[in-house]
Amino acid sequence: MPNIAIAALSVSFLVSATISQAGVAQTVVVPISTFQQAQSTGVCASNLTNTLNRIVTRTSGVRWGVLVQTQGAVGSRRSLYAWNPRTQLIPASNNKIFTTAAALQRLGAAYRMRTIVTGNSTSANLSTLRILGQGDPSLTTAHMTVLAQRLSQRGIQQTALLVGDDTYFRGAAINPNWDADDTLAGYGAPVNSLMINQNGIGVTLFPQRVGQPLRVQWDDPSDAQDYRLNNQSVTVSASQGESIDVYRDRNSRVVNIEGQLRVGSVSEPAAAAINNPGNYLVQKFRNALTAAKITVNQATVVKNTPALPGEVELAVVESPPLSMLLNETNQESNNIYAEALLKTVGKAQNPNNLDATAAGVAGVKAVLTPLGVDANQYTMVDGSGLAANNRASAEAFVQTLQAMTLIPDAATFRASLPVAGVSGTLKSRFRNTAAQGRVQAKTGTISGVVSLSGYVAPLNHPPLVFSILTNASGVSASTVRNAVDEMVLVLVGIRQC
Repeated sequence: MPNIAIAALSVSFLVSATISQAGVAQTVVVPISTFQQAQSTGVCASNLTNTLNRIVTRTSGVRWGVLVQTQGAVGSRRSLYAWNPRTQLIPASNNKIFTTAAALQRLGAAYRMRTIVTGNSTSANLSTLRILGQGDPSLTTAHMTVLAQRLSQRGIQQTALLVGDDTYFRGAAINPNWDADDTLAGYGAPVNSLMINQNGIGVTLFPQRVGQPLRVQWDDPSDAQDYRLNNQSVTVSASQGESIDVYRDRNSRVVNIEGQLRVGSVSEPAAAAINNPGNYLVQKFRNALTAAKITVNQATVVKNTPALPGEVELAVVESPPLSMLLNETNQESNNIYAEALLKTVGKAQNPNNLDATAAGVAGVKAVLTPLGVDANQYTMVDGSGLAANNRASAEAFVQTLQAMTLIPDAATFRASLPVAGVSGTLKSRFRNTAAQGRVQAKTGTISGVVSLSGYVAPLNHPPLVFSILTNASGVSASTVRNAVDEMVLVLVGIRQC
């Protein structure tokens, strides 16, 4: 299983960390002098090609796809630099740009996902109580308590049957294109209609004394009834590195915790994927109903039988608005949110589809193509980019990013992207450089892939839109990322000469 490397900042080094779309943060330690040299003198726009070419060509074993344009409407844009801009490469989490752009345009910033409880009547004693999910990735155990309390307030006392309606999203809950090991960790959890706690067994890890295992705290204590911990972690000295790996056994309900945290360091959240989507939520809901003194005689999950006509809506909880869901998706590179958004677009595109992921991909293209994004320049098999067989060109990302500057919700989309040195997966990257606060971009990292696409506000030049995609073989991610960051710093310092 992949490790999660925890970034740190020292006096003499700038630490660059990127959360990959596999949920893996890779720590890169780069001497500050490297960045200071790159930003010390601005590059003339007329000299940009030669400057960036030197960066691209100095590392063998790396395939590049790069496009840099001035930001503007169609017809006013100028391409300032291009290196294989139409070559389709593995994009990693840059795939989330397509997903979130289409979701915003198709659903609107105010869109909310609903989790609904219906019954066969409004009487105190019901024959059927049904919970219908719409794949809300923000739904938690606390929301089950809210629903149960609302039912109690309506006078509901008992139901003969509790049904979990998992029919809103059709098709596989686990994307068949994902690596099997990834599906055991929280970042690769199943995505279905009845989803709770991001379908993960969440834990928080606390360092203790050197040599002791990390203290593990369940995010939802009731998980301890169904899952067992195999804690192989350790607390290390302050001078050692940090890495955490949490995943579920393939054929059992054992959550493995491996890796190490430094003594005195902050706690770290992590999660393992559940193995029973749908049933997991129903059990949490049943627990909440019992706590609210509502008796449940029997519970089941129905995956292929939708709600019967005539059932009455008894309670509902809604997700935050889409604008906030986009922030979690892009700022934190959250795979589960991205997949839920893709399937929601699919449901909106074709309500009767048999595969929400495939319908979502079709929906993304149906939304983005009229905005000027060439549908032949990218191939999606998921919404998050976790799959290694997604393909996209730098041109497709730049077209999408340009299009998003022209829609009414442009500010909402822009706000969802990490800010260099400030927020999200760029919080610890580009600190103390000219790029801090001047670059908003989506990161992406899986094995052999480093990508970064977004917007630059140069010091002495009109705004730019860029996409940098790299696929490497036999080259470390840190080496490639350093080159990518150097290119971005050149863009920040570009000037008219």
